[in-house]
Amino acid sequence: MKKLFLALTCLLAVSVVGAQSLDDIVKKYTAANKLDKVKNLKTIKITGNMSMMGMEMPVEVWMKNPDKVKSVVNFNGQLMVQAFDGTKGYTINPMTGGTEPVEMSSQDVKSIQRNNMFSNYLETYLKNGQLALAGEESVNGSPAHKIKATVEPGMVIDLFIDKSSSLLVKTSVTMNAEGQTVVADSYPTDYKDINGLFLPMKTTTSVMGQELVQTYTNVEVDIPMDDSVFQLKK
Repeated sequence: MKKLFLALTCLLAVSVVGAQSLDDIVKKYTAANKLDKVKNLKTIKITGNMSMMGMEMPVEVWMKNPDKVKSVVNFNGQLMVQAFDGTKGYTINPMTGGTEPVEMSSQDVKSIQRNNMFSNYLETYLKNGQLALAGEESVNGSPAHKIKATVEPGMVIDLFIDKSSSLLVKTSVTMNAEGQTVVADSYPTDYKDINGLFLPMKTTTSVMGQELVQTYTNVEVDIPMDDSVFQLKK
């Protein structure tokens, strides 16, 4: 009985230490990215471009506190639009022959909401019990904490937080796409503080042998932004 009690005590101690360590990592991440200040902003507009297979695609992203998000990708003059108005999400994708807004699936809505910079998603995952420590790995020659986030059934994100700077230096998303397991590795770099918003100005993503580079060129905060911007369907 004494041995059993000792074993249970040790197991509880390890669990508590692990939870405290994970909590500490998230707190340092929040501070390093100045996320407590971001939640006080009213609007964010980001301009940039995506580069893939020699093609340059201008990108604009609008966000309005707390949860409205809209992204527009210009592909050879055709605008691919996704927007969440706080209640529903709609998309316009001329690549599939569509010119009218189509309601997004619940999974696509969750995906666009993860781009909401007003939300500290790592903190949310921690509160929901979706995070677990997964050891340490080296990213670009520097040691990083590896945290596993179970976002939803069929989707797991490994997040790598640099031990020195507490910044996100890599994400590895494992998801199921039409019965096939797909892994996308992203490397955010060139962190800068622009108008009180601290973010990576460049992110390089590798998926299925293709490389996509997203670069931000301009960041605006607290500019006038009417709710109609996010309403694709009247």
